[in-house]
Amino acid sequence: MMQSLSNIYRLGLKELRSLRADPVLLLLIIYVFSFAVYAVATGAKLEVVNASVAYVDLDRSDLTGRIIGAILPPEFDRPKEISLSDVDRVMNNGDYVFVLSFPPDFEADVIAQRQPEIQLNVDATAMVQAGNGSVFLQQIIAAEISKFITRDDESSELPINLVVTAQFNPNMQSTWFSSVMQVINNVTILSVLLTGAALIREREHGTIEHLLVMPVSPSEIMLAKIWANGLAIIVAAVLSLWLVVQGILAVPIAGSITLFVVGTILYLVSVTGLGILLATFTTSMPQFGLLALPVLVVMNLLSGSTTPMESIPDWLQTIMQISPSTHFVAFSQAILYRGAGFKTVWLDMLIMVGLSVLFFVIALRRFRQTMATT
Repeated sequence: MMQSLSNIYRLGLKELRSLRADPVLLLLIIYVFSFAVYAVATGAKLEVVNASVAYVDLDRSDLTGRIIGAILPPEFDRPKEISLSDVDRVMNNGDYVFVLSFPPDFEADVIAQRQPEIQLNVDATAMVQAGNGSVFLQQIIAAEISKFITRDDESSELPINLVVTAQFNPNMQSTWFSSVMQVINNVTILSVLLTGAALIREREHGTIEHLLVMPVSPSEIMLAKIWANGLAIIVAAVLSLWLVVQGILAVPIAGSITLFVVGTILYLVSVTGLGILLATFTTSMPQFGLLALPVLVVMNLLSGSTTPMESIPDWLQTIMQISPSTHFVAFSQAILYRGAGFKTVWLDMLIMVGLSVLFFVIALRRFRQTMATT
């Protein structure tokens, strides 16, 4: 037993030295846990920011002026007036996301309670911004019409007092979500790529033959690659959470980093095993990349990290339960966003343990077959 642990430890040190000597992989780790996290968090906005608005005012009344004046930054740019004949042209050219059209006698019809219509043209190319922006504009128009009718600029009476409390992200900023999820997704991507690249590197450099004549078992070789590459990923992920997410982006981490690290260790056994499994079917890095790409895309897009699992068809949700990334995303979101403790995430951790054992056994069997035919 002690000899086996010694072999795993020393082989792992060899993996770390090989990783240190590979500047491309080192730069990749640094990039994906630093600039990539920052760029995605600050560049991909899900909320409505500086949306362009144009309007056609055929009424030119006090009411239409109030509505236009209420459309303000930072959600919207200052509205620009256009002519009715220009509506189709500016929409086709993508000049504006929203175009409002006020009909003649709009104010008079509102006062007479004739329910006039306002046309809102929306460029739905950017679906999230278009959907949220449409809701905001409807709320602005409804509020201004209500104030105009009641002649009360302070507030309008409602039959209920609706109090909205946004938990875990009080300002509902997409940066809070995308920054943490980028770190979580990068853990999955690098776990597969680093371990797979480590095995491919052994073949390309001819050192796999050296391992075959050494008194080490395939399981020891696999465990060494898992702990060495897993250690590099965990250190990079924790530093990214501390320095980039909390430090530069000022996004609070609600839960325990220690508990997150423990769950990540359990998760890494399965995804690093998957990386080794994929590498056994290839003989070069280009082949490995082509094989790993669709697997990683499916794991990330259908894990709940991009869209909620509830939005995925039921049959696909059932299939994705065999993916460790699904449970890792649920585990990480519960801890890092909502501050959950062990009592909340123990089931996800238990499932990750079971999947890790399954993936490790499958990868080990395939790895033994590969080594026997080398």
